[in-house]
Amino acid sequence: MHLSNPTSDGKLGAGIRIRPRREPSEESPRRYVPILWRVFVTNALVLATMGVITILRLSPRSLSTPLGVVRELPVLTGALAVMLLVNLLLIRRTVAPLEQLRALMRQVDLLRPGQRITLDRRSRSEATELAEGFNDMLQRLETEREESTRRALAAQESERLRVAQELHDEIGQGLTAVLLQLGRTRKHAPAEIVEDLDQTQDTIRANLEEVRRIAHALRPEALDELGLVSALAGLTERLADSTTLRVTRTLERDLPPLGYEQELVIYRVAQEALTNVVRHSLAGHAAISLTAEANRVRLCVADDGLGIASDLAPNGGILGMYERALLVDGDLAVEQRPGGGTQVQLDVPVAEGTPW
Repeated sequence: MHLSNPTSDGKLGAGIRIRPRREPSEESPRRYVPILWRVFVTNALVLATMGVITILRLSPRSLSTPLGVVRELPVLTGALAVMLLVNLLLIRRTVAPLEQLRALMRQVDLLRPGQRITLDRRSRSEATELAEGFNDMLQRLETEREESTRRALAAQESERLRVAQELHDEIGQGLTAVLLQLGRTRKHAPAEIVEDLDQTQDTIRANLEEVRRIAHALRPEALDELGLVSALAGLTERLADSTTLRVTRTLERDLPPLGYEQELVIYRVAQEALTNVVRHSLAGHAAISLTAEANRVRLCVADDGLGIASDLAPNGGILGMYERALLVDGDLAVEQRPGGGTQVQLDVPVAEGTPW
């Protein structure tokens, strides 16, 4: 199956936006009459009753004749209709924040920050105060989630660095020393064990390369020393060398300035996306692109594999990609490609008017 490089227009056909799937409530919600209509019907009954009583008390003689009924009934009906309409508009405006609050509470998602209830500052009531309090609560939750996620990922990166250094300094050097020792032993070894020593050396070399690969995956030294583009190029080369996956890359070097956290997020998302391709997609070809768009940098990773289920809920690696994207105000989409396979697209905003 032919797979072209991901394009920068972001058009994916029958795309599927992956979002956390919410478990249905065990008990079906009870049907009820909304407060708007309960208040309106109550007021309508009161107004209608009072209108009839008023007409009967003010003009009993005119209503006692058919002609009086004909004259008074349109007036009564018109006045009652106007009062009910005004009543409905006023009540609807009063309870509108409650309706928005109910709708938002059912669909709020901390992976999509910024969801708020729109408030009319000119009309203050208990309903608007309640909605405003809910907006403040969402703001606090989003801030706390962002801070806790940043701390967790910073601790994760710190631990990765420590493990990578241990692998390189301790395990790597230890295996290198064993190789040297075997090399010296081989020079004086009997001919009948030379072949066994060669096989042992080959095994140790393979293990040493695996340790180096793991160390590189844990801490991309190229990202610190050479920058994002070189780090992504090295990532794809190591992946192609260690697997049967063919990787096509289109990496623009003329990118707007990015902070280290932004570069690290882009690198980790690309790394996780390619790892998922190798582990789960059964793809033969993947394509990665890094391009500069209007006030943003876009990363795309696409494959020609099995694709994703439409009801897939983010978990594990995919959820981690979403959380990383939120740290840099990025927009991440994991979507089904029209011709099969999956595309991961990450847009990271840059300062407007940033020269590059």
